[in-house]
Amino acid sequence: MNAQRWKDAANGTSAPGGHDIYVDDKGNVSAADRILPETLPANPNPVLKEFFDYYRMPRGFHARSVNSTGAWNATMPLSFMNMPLLSYASEVTIPTLIVTGEQAHSRYFAEDAFKAIGSKEKALVIVPGANHVDLYDNVAGKIPFATFTQFFKTNLQ
Repeated sequence: MNAQRWKDAANGTSAPGGHDIYVDDKGNVSAADRILPETLPANPNPVLKEFFDYYRMPRGFHARSVNSTGAWNATMPLSFMNMPLLSYASEVTIPTLIVTGEQAHSRYFAEDAFKAIGSKEKALVIVPGANHVDLYDNVAGKIPFATFTQFFKTNLQ
């Protein structure tokens, strides 16, 4: 990725890529012109289907959205490689509300973050039956707004 960043700087352009890093057996980082395919393949990975059903369908589609029609900058993940994301989580001492879906592929990170947060006033809300994108909007009626309201009323004064 550093070689790609150098190449991008020399050319004055940015190569497209995903927000995840895929490396082949020779150590080459794969590049892609788009994050999601134009059409959903047969038997897709469940996470691919979840994001496709949101970003490629009217519910979440926008012609200028990177996730709907394009790709991120190929070197974007570099900023996450220099420091583990939860390195300073124990220094967070303000009230913290972390929300995840019971079936979200990202649930593990919410749980890890909750454990790492230093605040005594913290809550982890695991939304029953919700996946990752169910919590983007309230189409499925799963966002626990009453829980949010109570947390904010208790902790924001």
